[in-house]
Amino acid sequence: MHANALKFLIDGTWVEPIGTGRHTLINPATEEAICEIAMGDAKDVDRAVAAAKAAFPSYSMTTPAERRRLLQRLLELYNENYDEIAAMMTEEMGTTVSFSRAAQAWVGRAHLETIIDVLENYPFEEPRGDVLISREAVGVCGLITPWNWPMNQLVVKVVPALAAGCTMVVKPSEYSPLSSIRFSELVHEAGFPPGVYNYINGEGHTVGEAMSRHPDIDMMSITGSTRAGVAVAKAAADTIKRVHQELGGKSANIILPDADFEEAVVRGVHGCYTNCGQACKAPTRMLVPHDRMDEAARTADAIRVGAPGDAASEQGPVVNRQQYERIQMLIETGISEGACLAAGGLGRPQGLNRGYYVRPTVFSHVTPDMTIAREEIFGPVLSILGYMDEDDAVRIANDTVYGLAGYIQTKDNAAARRIARQLRVGMVYINEADWDARSPFGGFKQSGNGREHGEFGLVDFLEIKATGGYQVV
Repeated sequence: MHANALKFLIDGTWVEPIGTGRHTLINPATEEAICEIAMGDAKDVDRAVAAAKAAFPSYSMTTPAERRRLLQRLLELYNENYDEIAAMMTEEMGTTVSFSRAAQAWVGRAHLETIIDVLENYPFEEPRGDVLISREAVGVCGLITPWNWPMNQLVVKVVPALAAGCTMVVKPSEYSPLSSIRFSELVHEAGFPPGVYNYINGEGHTVGEAMSRHPDIDMMSITGSTRAGVAVAKAAADTIKRVHQELGGKSANIILPDADFEEAVVRGVHGCYTNCGQACKAPTRMLVPHDRMDEAARTADAIRVGAPGDAASEQGPVVNRQQYERIQMLIETGISEGACLAAGGLGRPQGLNRGYYVRPTVFSHVTPDMTIAREEIFGPVLSILGYMDEDDAVRIANDTVYGLAGYIQTKDNAAARRIARQLRVGMVYINEADWDARSPFGGFKQSGNGREHGEFGLVDFLEIKATGGYQVV
């Protein structure tokens, strides 16, 4: 049994839940039970919100320097427990050991370092003539995070909220709770006052709904599916609370004719398969000139799938049986709708008879109306679509309800910039540009609203107040 798996952190103490539900956490690589996780109910939400509400008046009045000192201590503890946190993510969601250390745990560190740096000089108060412009904590926040990047999504919400002076109730996914519990222990150990950070587990339709409806929660921030984001927004509407959503994506990767074609295709395949395809900004639609479609399909690179602890493995299993079965259904749909199966397909990779392993799959000759070109699959499945010219590529890229990210591969900087301006997305990556913890993260359309990362993430947890006559003696 993992420590505190059957408890919640409320008002500075690990307590027994009021709700009696349990969730059996399954190791996706072995299909064996890891432990039981406590699942709360609306009464647990009430208790956690009450603690956060009581802590808000004093914590919101702390200075940025005080909050920065606490976050610096949290970063020190995070670094001391870095390998343990990485190992927990491998156990709970099946990412390879190397990926957990180099990416899954690293992004948590990166966000902590970034917000600490931002906090040092951020202008919370700014005089403009006789008016003082103040940027103050929005209040009590409800934070709902997904399973696919446990530390990234938890830290990218919790840390700017703490930096802003907010108090919070946090509900991570029950499919990746171990690292979240450990992080919660570190927040407590860092010395944040009781009630500032409260951790509970529970299902979205009970605990998530209760949080969204709660009159004493001032802001909801959710990362998850578009369906979940809509549910939170509807439940939050009656109390006019702020709703921040980072939701789904179906990002296009436009490869222009002048690109180093084979290299661009291989990079695009690997980009789609990052985190076993379980990434909202993954470039899951590859757009190539029609006359190079077969070349792109031949170039699709193989990925080594295997046990997360195997040093040769580049990809482990997907997170759970439900996700595995959904991916299988969508692969089958792609075949039945007439897409050309260029690599992978149904079932597990050869030699793997247990675990939620998916064959890395590439479909070519995909048309924009096909299901696999329109629905977010959230697995290692790439769709290759053909385009006639630059305008056609932009049209196809924008022909989606999502608007999270876009990718462009070319040697022509002018063309890249011209296309980037036309893409209706929150983020554009030209020629595999590096991820940046300071760069705003978020999308257009049904990919959500608001932004995360660095200063942009901090701003979303602040309200603006104007105090006139402030300079009058």
